[in-house]
Amino acid sequence: MGINVIKKALFITLICYLPMNTMAWGLLGHRVVGEIAQSYLSKRASREVKKILGHESLAMASNWADFIKSETSYNYISNWHYINLPTGLTSDQIQGNLLRDTATNAYTKIRFLSSELENKALDLDKKVMYLRLLIHIVGDLHQPMHTGRFEDLGGNRVQLTWFGQSSNLHRVWDTDLIESQELSYTEYAQSVNFIDKSRLFQLQNEDVNLWVADSYRISEKIYTNVKSGDKLSYRYIYDYLAIADEQLLKGGVHLAALLNKIF
Repeated sequence: MGINVIKKALFITLICYLPMNTMAWGLLGHRVVGEIAQSYLSKRASREVKKILGHESLAMASNWADFIKSETSYNYISNWHYINLPTGLTSDQIQGNLLRDTATNAYTKIRFLSSELENKALDLDKKVMYLRLLIHIVGDLHQPMHTGRFEDLGGNRVQLTWFGQSSNLHRVWDTDLIESQELSYTEYAQSVNFIDKSRLFQLQNEDVNLWVADSYRISEKIYTNVKSGDKLSYRYIYDYLAIADEQLLKGGVHLAALLNKIF
């Protein structure tokens, strides 16, 4: 076997390994968000997205921003995946924080990418990159620990066990909780994509700052009910799976509403 073939095989193995161990929402969660979003796109937005991504669906485009983490030339987008907020903020304090926000984070970059994609003169290669990033980062912002605390890196330093295996609070929410259901992304999307018209209308008209506040409030509850060294298993699934499912659904609806507005 030639050196190039071996390198290619190792690269493919690495790509398959990374999403399950280091990536936000994991491969499965991001694709669930993308699949749900696809079902709420307007006809016009669907056409415009296809012009940019071709036959690549929102679900399949959703993990590109994690796949490129192995490329050092993309290191500058590492802070785009999350926004750290201090504990104990009121709703007004959250909004005040966001109004003053000029940092590089998920909130500011969703606004940046949305504005750029509204530019019809933008080069196609940038449209492809920016759209893939936007799909991913919207998903990230709905994973509550992506609005977590700076001091523990959004729960990454809260060491736990998950069914006896070493994990951490961030990873539990990225992958462990969702993958415990052992569903494909299409099966998962179908299982949670139910919403009444009034709730759908409400979500479709929520601004990004409300997405942040919502995820933040959930993260605060998550922090309250767990500590380093906890042993998590079935009880945690029972207590929190519905919240994770709701966040996936909201992520999909919000993403579609944003794309409908942009295009």
